[in-house]
Amino acid sequence: MVWRPEVIGASRADAWHADREVVPTSRSYDVVVIGGGPGGYAAALYGASAGLAVAVVEKEKVGGTCLHRGCIPAKEFLESAAVYRTVAGAAEFGVLSSSPAIDFSVTQARKQKVVDQLWRGLSGLMKGRKIDIIEGFGTYLGGGQVQINGEEVVSGDSVIIASGSLPRTIPGFEVDGRLILTSDEVLSLTELPSSVAVIGGGAIGCEFASMMSDLGVKVTLLEALPSILAGCDKDAAEVVARSFRKRGIDVHVGVAVHGHQPSGSGTVVSYGDGQSVAVDRVIVSVGRRPFTEGVLGPNAKVQVDARGFVAVDEFMATSEPGVYAIGDVVATAQLAHVGFAEAIVAIKSILGEPVVPVDYGKVPWCIYTHPEVAFAGMTEEAARAAGYDVVVKKDPFGGNSRARIIGETEGVVKVIAARQPDGSAGRILGVHMAGPWVTEQLGMGYLAVNWEATPEEVAHFIQPHPTLSESFGETVIALTGRGLHVG
Repeated sequence: MVWRPEVIGASRADAWHADREVVPTSRSYDVVVIGGGPGGYAAALYGASAGLAVAVVEKEKVGGTCLHRGCIPAKEFLESAAVYRTVAGAAEFGVLSSSPAIDFSVTQARKQKVVDQLWRGLSGLMKGRKIDIIEGFGTYLGGGQVQINGEEVVSGDSVIIASGSLPRTIPGFEVDGRLILTSDEVLSLTELPSSVAVIGGGAIGCEFASMMSDLGVKVTLLEALPSILAGCDKDAAEVVARSFRKRGIDVHVGVAVHGHQPSGSGTVVSYGDGQSVAVDRVIVSVGRRPFTEGVLGPNAKVQVDARGFVAVDEFMATSEPGVYAIGDVVATAQLAHVGFAEAIVAIKSILGEPVVPVDYGKVPWCIYTHPEVAFAGMTEEAARAAGYDVVVKKDPFGGNSRARIIGETEGVVKVIAARQPDGSAGRILGVHMAGPWVTEQLGMGYLAVNWEATPEEVAHFIQPHPTLSESFGETVIALTGRGLHVG
């Protein structure tokens, strides 16, 4: 591929070519991607589909954290918890069985089977599109050159940095893989502890707390902020908090952790104002940090901010011409599907095609606790803070016939719309759901938010009956002022 000055501007193109010769290169490509996680492999697949010659430099296996130590294995464990929960409650449906037991080594083996199948499928797909997968640690040297394990150098007309993230840790809780675990170690367990303290009440922490509790582990959840799931709409977060309380998860919010003292086979965690809890294991789940250590060489002109994130513009371009960054390594929502979207933006920018930047305020979010949470757009609080006069409607799942049938009635659908001058509901600003399988129901709500649709427009969508998705349809119809089952 020939770099086109009309895409990046003549002065930037000159600067790019001036830096080209650094080290003799062994192979040249249109695009070299550093990192084979969701953002990296999506960029490679999308670029290869456009006819670009692409190489992906990956230090472990393509699929990255999401496939091997994140989204996929975590959700497999959560699904095992759901199956256990279903069997335990089968008598309510007239299905009689002995009390269930969990063999977590089998759960772990099934998880690995799922991961390996997906990894082989992804590897085959990339090979089929003639993408070179280069195993090793990639360092961007500058001038379009990427060094592999400090030795071989390959070059790209464009380079995409997609090196991902690592779990954050906190002082006093150094990860040892035995007592103190992060998500990486939890997803490698072959047996369950009898009790855990989960530090962090965000999405990942709440997912682990939910999964462990469902499998019979005594869970204490410690969160420094005033509530769990702080980024969610308060009505959706309260559904999860209420469920956690009913299930015996000991939730403490607004508390700091101070350290731990090993005791016997477990440890005692100190928190709050002189409080403590004895547990077998501690799961530290306080977010993730960008992984840039060793990724940028001294001659790279890629700017990194004070928190370690690679700085980019709305087209995912870094401060060095021809270099892009996507995924967890940039300061955007750390979601695999956001990495997919950013990958498309970067490749389209490289191709000089029209680009629609990602609107981060409207991306879909899914949290796989029990009950699940899914949302897109503004929370009610954020909409009011932004100056909107809003109209809000909520529909609890308790009135949904399918929810009654499956025995999952905890939850709510909440739709937030801007109030028009005549008092009616106008553009839909946010859709928030908590309840059964809401992660699979968000599609219509996401489209409504991103198309800036009104309730009157969305109310024309006919929802099949009986379905869980009727709750969204009912809530939207109610916003038109003429609700059926929702007032």
